[in-house]
Amino acid sequence: MKLKKAINKLHLWLGLSSGLVVFIVAVTGCIYAFQAEIKELTYPFLFVEPQETAVLTPSEITTIAEKAFPEGHLHAILYPTKEKSVQAIFFSYGEGNDHYQIAYINPYSGEVLKLKDEYADFFRIVLDGHFYLWLPPEIGQPVVASFTLVFLFMVISGLILWWPKKKNLKQSLKVKWSARWRRTNYDLHQVLGFYVMTFALVFAITGLVWGFLWFRDTLYFVASGGEKFVEYYDPISDSTQNYQGEIPALDAVWVKMNVEYPNADWIEVHPPGFEGAAIAANSNPDASTYWKSDYRYFDQNTLEELPVEHFYNRFEEATVAQKIMRMNYDVHVGAIAGLPGKILAFFLSAIIASLPVTGFLIWWGRRNKAKKESEGEAKEKMVLPEA
Repeated sequence: MKLKKAINKLHLWLGLSSGLVVFIVAVTGCIYAFQAEIKELTYPFLFVEPQETAVLTPSEITTIAEKAFPEGHLHAILYPTKEKSVQAIFFSYGEGNDHYQIAYINPYSGEVLKLKDEYADFFRIVLDGHFYLWLPPEIGQPVVASFTLVFLFMVISGLILWWPKKKNLKQSLKVKWSARWRRTNYDLHQVLGFYVMTFALVFAITGLVWGFLWFRDTLYFVASGGEKFVEYYDPISDSTQNYQGEIPALDAVWVKMNVEYPNADWIEVHPPGFEGAAIAANSNPDASTYWKSDYRYFDQNTLEELPVEHFYNRFEEATVAQKIMRMNYDVHVGAIAGLPGKILAFFLSAIIASLPVTGFLIWWGRRNKAKKESEGEAKEKMVLPEA
C-alpha cells in the first residue's frame, strides 16, 4: 500500500511537470499523421501529366535544379511514379549554410513547378514542435527525449494505479457518463489511459530510439543478440580508378536502378556527398512506408557496388534487428499498418493528448476540494461556543 501511494505521488508530480510537453508532442503527432495525404490534396506541383516520352536524366535534372537554386547543396534526386514531379532535394546543415529546399520539376519538360523552402512548410513546423518544441534542436531534442522517458514511466505507473480488484474490473473498463463531471473526468483519465497504454508504450519506445543514443544502442543490442549498432556512413570509391563510362556515372546508376526495379514507387539517387564518396541510390516498393527500401552504393569511378555494415542496406540482406530499426518511423506514425494504422495513430494521439488535461483536472478538483474543507474547518474553530 505504501508503495502504491509513493507511485501515486510520483505519477501526479511527474504528470504535472511533463503534461504540457506530452500535450504538445501528442497534438503535433496527431496533426502530422496525415501529412502525406494532405500534401497530395493541396500541393498541385506534386503532379504532372504523364507522357510516353522519356524522362530527363539525373544529370539533366541537376543542371535545371542548380540554376533554380545555385547556392544550395544538391543532396538527392527523387523520381516517383510517372504522374508525379521529380524532386531535386537541396539539403545542408551547419557551417552557416543551413537549408532544405526542394525543386519540383516536370520530368518531361524540365519546367520548375515549385522551389519550396521545406523549413517554412506547415508540416515541417509541426514536426519541429514534435521533435524540438520549436526550440533550438540542441535544447529541444534532449528536453523532448527526457520527457518522453518520463512519459514511459507515467504509462507504466498508470497501469499499476489502474489495476483493479477482481470485483471492480468491469467498472474499471468503462466510463460512467451519467456521473458528475469529476467522476466522468476521472474515468476518462483512467479508462482511456488503460486502453491506449500499449500503443502509448510503442509511441514512447519508438520516439526514444531517436531521443537517446544509449536507448537506441541498447534496443539494437537486445534485438540483435549482442551486436553493436553501426552508424550510417558513406562507403569510399576507389581513387586509383577513373570513370570511363559514356554517360555520367549518376545517370548510369539511375539507369541500373530503373532496370532492376521497374515497379518501384520511387527511385532516388544521391550524388557523392563529398569528394571520393560513393553514389548512393535507393528504391522503395511502397511509397506509404520506408522500411522495405533497398539502399545501395556504387563506386563513382568503377560503378562497382559497395557493401555497408549499417542498416541502410539491401532489404534482403538486413538482419532482424536491422529491420526493426528500419521499421521505427513507420511504426511510430502508424504507417506500418497502412491507412487504417494512420487513422488509429491519429485517434490514439488525440487520446494521449487528453490525458494531461484530464489528469490536471483531477488534481485541480482535489486541490480545490481540500482547500474548501480546510477553510471550513478553520471557520468552525473560529466560532465561539455560546455562554
